[in-house]
Amino acid sequence: MQAPETPPRADSTQLVATLRECSARAAADNLTLGEVLDSVQEASYAFICMVLCLPFLQPVSLGPLAVAGGLTFAVLGWQCLRGHRSPMLPAKVRNVVMKQQSWDLLIQTCIKLLGWCARITAPRYFAWVEGDRGRRVFGSILIAGGLLMAVPFFGLPFNNALPALAIFFVCLAQLERDGLMIFIAIGWLVTTLIYFAVVWAAVIIYGREAIANLF
Repeated sequence: MQAPETPPRADSTQLVATLRECSARAAADNLTLGEVLDSVQEASYAFICMVLCLPFLQPVSLGPLAVAGGLTFAVLGWQCLRGHRSPMLPAKVRNVVMKQQSWDLLIQTCIKLLGWCARITAPRYFAWVEGDRGRRVFGSILIAGGLLMAVPFFGLPFNNALPALAIFFVCLAQLERDGLMIFIAIGWLVTTLIYFAVVWAAVIIYGREAIANLF
């Protein structure tokens, strides 16, 4: 049996260039998520997933869209674990249209975040990001982050952003070949679990009205 292939790599420099092009295109016309992903021109899961998580890197809950997006991340993680070289996205996700102002804000935020991350990333701990082990770690975190994002905590602040940060950092780990970012991604997953557990406990103890007043 042939071993699954490791998806080809991209890098953050290429990602920034692509995002700047997409920002200019969004200013001229409505831009769908599928058009952004098509502009990637790279079969890297990390490259595509980082673009896909852009809309979720905000404190406001995106409701049903987050459920669809989270399940999409989980499916992409499963595809990676299975050894598919190219991600396959559902048509509904590809056809999502966002206003130019939203794209511009999210893209600029991602570019700034990547610029900050460039100061702390370096090629290291290669065993966590390369070969079969790196593929399994990446796919597993992607599945976990996607399933947590899909939890229907509609209206709860940061319920999308926390797992999206886990996805962002595991993608950054792959793009920069930095295994240390894997542990940061896992830290965001743990933070998400703790956050959800506290909310559930508060609902059980104090009731929904107390949670509504809290947030």
